[in-house]
Amino acid sequence: MASARSFPRASLIASALAFFLIAGCSRPAPAPASSTPAAPIYYTYDIVNAWPHDRGAFTEGLVYLNGHLYESTGLNGQSTLREEDLKTGAVLREIKLPNQYFGEGLALLNGHAYQLTWQTQKGFVYDLATFKQEKDFTYTGEGWGLTTDGQSLIMSDGTPQIRFLDPATFAVQRTITVANQGAPVKNVNELEYIKGEIYANVWQTDYLLRIDPATGRVKGVADFRALLDPADRAPDTDVLNGIAYDPTGDRLFVTGKHWPKVFEVRLRPLNTAP
Repeated sequence: MASARSFPRASLIASALAFFLIAGCSRPAPAPASSTPAAPIYYTYDIVNAWPHDRGAFTEGLVYLNGHLYESTGLNGQSTLREEDLKTGAVLREIKLPNQYFGEGLALLNGHAYQLTWQTQKGFVYDLATFKQEKDFTYTGEGWGLTTDGQSLIMSDGTPQIRFLDPATFAVQRTITVANQGAPVKNVNELEYIKGEIYANVWQTDYLLRIDPATGRVKGVADFRALLDPADRAPDTDVLNGIAYDPTGDRLFVTGKHWPKVFEVRLRPLNTAP
């Protein structure tokens, strides 16, 4: 087990404040105090464990199940669906997508794997036991992140909007707009449903959001910019992207695009918000 390591409070507060200057749209005119949505909780983190991860994987979707990670990787000509051993990082199974598809978000539901693609408006459904493709489906706009609450598929598309889809027909059941204190947050990316909330990466940042699935309100913000040690970075190392959760062990896992490690982390709220 790796020793616990915390991100410094002062740096987290400063960078969390900077995030909302760059990640969201312009704030609306100030509203009366009584109607202003509550500020999010800001988090530091402790590293509980770190395991090997394929540095060549351009991580777009990540799911934990029964000691294994299931991952969707991106880039045209390099996109895959794969199953990996958590502790060794070994790829146990893998299928490659045709070159025209850029793999994106991934969700597992009722023995099936659902995988999005970026700009081709097409997703794929696989038998989880065999990785055999069963069918495909279409959607409007781009495909970014995907998760499930056990009933619906929950999809992001790079805008502040998150869609809830029927997993049988892929019809849109409802949508929410992700907003921090009323300001829409764009570039909502990889998703994971955890304890009744949506956790989300934000593209081009190393931030993780806790989102209310009923309203879209940002309830929490964690900054992971210091998570990957500089010695582990390479020229192609990209941002944090990939969230998985083990509900039995109450374990949260995160990684990034072209990262050599998957981290088990524990969020810890700060006493002071910016």
